Amino acid sequence: MAEAKTVHSPLLTYVSMLSLLTLCPPFVILLWYTMVHADGSISQTCDYLKQHGLQGFINIWPRPTAIAWKIIACYAAFEAVLQLFLPGKRVEGPISPAGNRPVYKANGLQSYAVTLITYLSLWWFGVFNPTIVYDHLGEIFSALIFGSFIFCVFLYIKGHLAPSSTDSGSSGNIIIDFYWGMELYPRIGKNFDIKVFTNCRFGMMSWAVLAVTYCIKQYEENGRVADSMLVNTTLMLVYVTKFFWWEAGYWSTMDIAHDRAGFYICWGCLVWVPSVYTSPGMYLVNHPVNLGTQLALYILVAGILCIYINYDCDRQRQEFRRTNGKCFVWGKAPSKITASYTTTSGETKSSLLLTSGWWGLSRHFHYVPEILAAFFWTVPALFNHCLPYFYVVFLTILLFDRAKRDDDRCRSKYGKYWKSYCEKVPYRIIPGIY
Repeated sequence: MAEAKTVHSPLLTYVSMLSLLTLCPPFVILLWYTMVHADGSISQTCDYLKQHGLQGFINIWPRPTAIAWKIIACYAAFEAVLQLFLPGKRVEGPISPAGNRPVYKANGLQSYAVTLITYLSLWWFGVFNPTIVYDHLGEIFSALIFGSFIFCVFLYIKGHLAPSSTDSGSSGNIIIDFYWGMELYPRIGKNFDIKVFTNCRFGMMSWAVLAVTYCIKQYEENGRVADSMLVNTTLMLVYVTKFFWWEAGYWSTMDIAHDRAGFYICWGCLVWVPSVYTSPGMYLVNHPVNLGTQLALYILVAGILCIYINYDCDRQRQEFRRTNGKCFVWGKAPSKITASYTTTSGETKSSLLLTSGWWGLSRHFHYVPEILAAFFWTVPALFNHCLPYFYVVFLTILLFDRAKRDDDRCRSKYGKYWKSYCEKVPYRIIPGIY
């Protein structure tokens, strides 16, 4: 069995593991409480906690209810059925460290379309009102916190007893194994890929479903949807649509091809994405802002442009890899470095590193438009409260950390070739600055 490598030092892993376990669950509940019940004001929540102490916090933590479990179960089962049974193109992932090549069925865009059409139809025909989801949001988040923890325990046990491939193994440390994961590509049976489900079909799909939910809730409450909510919802939906359009490309990224299925990534996708990523829309439900047509259009266009550039960065690299460098990048033949590396089984293989186009500006330039897009779908909330901007701040920290981890991994994988790549593309994220 291949040894699981720690991505950070053991001390940092323990600190982040313990802080994630102890701080993130209460943060999710406090975020929901502040957005929904404390007018989006951090100081109002702090005053409440000062006054009532720990007991006050226990009082605001909603207990998972039967309706919350039912909503989660129906949604999860629906997405699992779509993932398994909707037709899709056969797609091969990148070769893994152990020399395996995972095979996927690319039916994300179809699943996304069916999900949104079904959800809106249930509302339109009066079968199910999405405002029920908003009204029970605290209980749903609470159920997700506990349910996802149990799911991560299942992944840990499965990694020990029944790994799906040779891309699995133990570091010998229970905390690191639970946190970073045991398996790279866990599956149930031959076809049900767990990471595709948690990251894409549950996490990313819930982002779109909740964005629509917040919009409908504001409409039902006020009889209209404010232009700020329309801009926020439209940009989030454009971003998630872009994600599912490009989902097969996502399967070659760090999340799927390098990060194992543990607490870090699975709990994050099952709990953090639905709660934190959607939080600007959650705030706008009770804080409708009228931007005016001109400002709303400026924000909308700027946001769509950022999402397009983010997509084009990924498309450019995907096309470069697909054609083995025999393509045009910005109208010219691409400049590239051929880097050889050795797999864990001792085979020598080679990769092409693109050094022109968007990828000539910086090594992770695609993170710049991604952070800006998040800013543009948050800015309709204006600046009365800072909490709606938590996601933008979190995303910036996440992506800067990911860029560093990716650089460290590539340095150890490619050695001298990575050094010459960094000489050619000296900036990590922001061209000319960092």
